[in-house]
Amino acid sequence: MSIITLTTDFGPGSAYVAAVKGVILSIHPSATIVDLSHDVPPQDIRRAALLLDDAADCYPPETIHLVVVDPDVGTDRAIVYAEIGSQRFIAPDNGLLSRLAARTRPSKIIRLAEPEYWRQPVSATFHGRDIMAPVAARLALGLDPDRLGPPLEKLTPLDWPQVRSAPSRIDGAVIEIDSFGNLITNIDAESLAGRPTDRRACVVCNIYETWGIYRTYSDQPSGALIALIGSSGRLELALVGGNAARQLGIELGSPVTLAWE
Repeated sequence: MSIITLTTDFGPGSAYVAAVKGVILSIHPSATIVDLSHDVPPQDIRRAALLLDDAADCYPPETIHLVVVDPDVGTDRAIVYAEIGSQRFIAPDNGLLSRLAARTRPSKIIRLAEPEYWRQPVSATFHGRDIMAPVAARLALGLDPDRLGPPLEKLTPLDWPQVRSAPSRIDGAVIEIDSFGNLITNIDAESLAGRPTDRRACVVCNIYETWGIYRTYSDQPSGALIALIGSSGRLELALVGGNAARQLGIELGSPVTLAWE
């Protein structure tokens, strides 16, 4: 039986989270439910998409990831079941799965369209409880996903900042700020293959710059701005012992340039 993870923008103390879990357990009392995160900022599809891209593949094959960040709940936007790599997802088709799908082509996409598998009556404002949760529970019990509705050819994409690479520089942007205030960029480790990472490499973000790309935070003294490849495999900037985003006033979308002398 599959693990079911939950990712929402409800907040960790929300009764909405408890309701979703209650519906799952009422159908599948022995389900294993894991909270991936309920701290996604309200309606922040991009933040949730990044979280899934970083974390979903860490789970055992056939894990079901239930994602409820749904600004258009109650409209005609689709809710989908998707198989991407070894993982399974249930989410509104609003871009939440766009980064995962960009890395690995989905092997199956189905629009949820069969009310017999839903909780009744369906609230126009809580599809996470009334549609997605009961479907996740039934899939974990072995329901054939092909019974959920018609297939779709592709998922809704989102436009993400693109990395521009030249022989002497790479231009990217801050796409995520973690809970420590570290600035995570869209420049990945593969972009640096064959290029110097010692003090010939200069990383610039807004008016701040640092030289060299290090292995870990402790490679520079407290208070220093440091560049390193983080656990996500992407270039990040951190303030050793501090909060780079807050103390330097750097926001999501800020440009980042990596250049060589």
